[in-house]
Amino acid sequence: MAEWLRSVPESLPAPPIALLVVSGHWEAPAPTVTSSAAPPLIYDYSGFPQSTYELRWPAAGSPELAARVQGLLGIAGIEAEADGKRGFDHGVFIPLKVAYPEAPIPTVQLSLRAGLDPIEHLAIGRALAPLRDEGVLILGSGMSYHNMRGFMAPGTREVSARFDEWLANAVAADPAERDAALAHWSRAPMARQSHPREEHLLPLMVVAGAAGADRGRQALRDEVMGAVVSAFRFD
Repeated sequence: MAEWLRSVPESLPAPPIALLVVSGHWEAPAPTVTSSAAPPLIYDYSGFPQSTYELRWPAAGSPELAARVQGLLGIAGIEAEADGKRGFDHGVFIPLKVAYPEAPIPTVQLSLRAGLDPIEHLAIGRALAPLRDEGVLILGSGMSYHNMRGFMAPGTREVSARFDEWLANAVAADPAERDAALAHWSRAPMARQSHPREEHLLPLMVVAGAAGADRGRQALRDEVMGAVVSAFRFD
């Protein structure tokens, strides 16, 4: 997984002008963006070595991108807010510290919307699609399998593999079929066994919504603590 993250920057057709990251670790009543020019880090985990609370990833924020996100969502009739104090949670700075260790690109984080409605998150992504043509890389940071009680448990590999296969097929489908499948993801094989709560899956919905007519593909398939996990990309 780390090797794949390190390969992402060189795999892009051009360096992005900014990163917009949707993390499964932030929920708000309305979609909310970080608007600080210098967001701090939020060490939103516990029980790890002291060194993990001393990590640094000093990416600049982008008030301009935050305002643009709010504007696009507003045009689509989606109420959005900005938070000038909130920093980047570990769903942002942990993977991006591997992909972009020097933090050279301005970054903005976007929250999930409370209620966790997949259809709403697909709509959020559709509203943000113009950012792609403006050079912004839209990233969904979550996990294709996220059942904390399932990791390292007997049978988890089979459960996660069945859901992962369904998810890969859904992402690669015709866009209309893809969006319909993702909107009703909980009907998929082993869906709730893989995601008792869907906050780690919904960042994918935003990215898929922003993809428009572009089909997705499986960019990584790996095994983490006995569970099959995948990453997906839309080009």
